Amino acid sequence: MRGVVIGFALSIAVAGSAVAAESMKPGTVFRDCPTCPEMVVVPPGSFTMGSDAKNTMRGGEARPEGPARPVTIAKLFAAGRMELTNAQFRAFVKATGHVSSRDCSIGLGKEEFDKLDFEGPFFGRKPADDEAVVCVSWNDAKDYAAWMSGVTGKRYRLLTEAEWEYATKAGAKTKWPWGDNDLDACKYENTYDLDSAADMPAGAKVNWEALACHDGQGRIAKVGSYPPNTFGLYDMLGNVWEWVEDCSLELYPATPNDGSAVQVAANCEKRGVRGGSWYTRQDRHRTTFRGRDASTDQAHHFGIRIARDIE
Repeated sequence: MRGVVIGFALSIAVAGSAVAAESMKPGTVFRDCPTCPEMVVVPPGSFTMGSDAKNTMRGGEARPEGPARPVTIAKLFAAGRMELTNAQFRAFVKATGHVSSRDCSIGLGKEEFDKLDFEGPFFGRKPADDEAVVCVSWNDAKDYAAWMSGVTGKRYRLLTEAEWEYATKAGAKTKWPWGDNDLDACKYENTYDLDSAADMPAGAKVNWEALACHDGQGRIAKVGSYPPNTFGLYDMLGNVWEWVEDCSLELYPATPNDGSAVQVAANCEKRGVRGGSWYTRQDRHRTTFRGRDASTDQAHHFGIRIARDIE
């Protein structure tokens, strides 16, 4: 593993043991059961969410990132230390009999990879247990969180869009959580770089430029392969997109501004998905860029990061 960047000391709980609420301090790492994902306690705080930028998407759609607004998260919460793995999602499927639709888009103009679930195979091999799970929809992610709540008696859920952006920035005021140099991304995340471009299958169609550096990974990576951010969270940018709770509206509404999720009374057309992936052009990895997809969508670069309330 590469070098570690930590802004405050991490308090590590004994693996497989729950942590008393009074001992939950920022940076505490815990898991609620032996097979539960590791969690990190994130401190409360305030930040500016979003930006005034607009992005031109496929078909000419203008994708706003704002309006920028102040958000204050007043309470501690816990976020998955890493993205959910294939082994962790498989345990859920085995325990519940959960069946997700076999409608995972692989992209790349390779239709023979469609109609698959998270077990693959992708690119000629089965996914590894310690790689981030992909081909999961927002609905799958919600079902996993509900199962975790039942197993542990704690409230597991998805991060809200505000929590995700706050946790990803981790107090940084620079362009990226690690600084201002785009090419330093290859030291800190799994992005679409020269290694990815060289590792694309024959006939693959990618319409964007690779970042001109080497991150050491051609495709998806084992979780935790890059340094954590100052909150102790791994892979917040890159590797796989991460579903968030919110109904994603074209513009941020004036409220809520307390870090809670945006919800609508009517049917929600698009849910938020954040962070970019190994397959995604680098400008989509910015902490303010907003992915928006239907709750049933599955793709070979859509994954899960879990959250938990701190009582």
